[in-house]
Amino acid sequence: MKSIAALQGLVTRLPHDLEPSDAELDAIELEMPEILADLAGLDLYIKTLDRPVNDLDGRRVRRARNRGLAERRNLTNRVATVLGGAA
Repeated sequence: MKSIAALQGLVTRLPHDLEPSDAELDAIELEMPEILADLAGLDLYIKTLDRPVNDLDGRRVRRARNRGLAERRNLTNRVATVLGGAA
């Protein structure tokens, strides 16, 4: 039987520096408002899972979804501005 333990180092080799680069951190910072809006919507959706949804809950979920979509639109516009194009 042939062992692959010696070959694993070649397959799963990790870079020495596991910290994110400055460009990756900037991209995360740029996307953070959209991430937070999606998390708020997800939290609200989870809260409504264990009870019947009433009209107020439905409006809250709808508003949270709209905030997430608005942040996605804003993110697209910010990225287009950074890249020099128009959205």
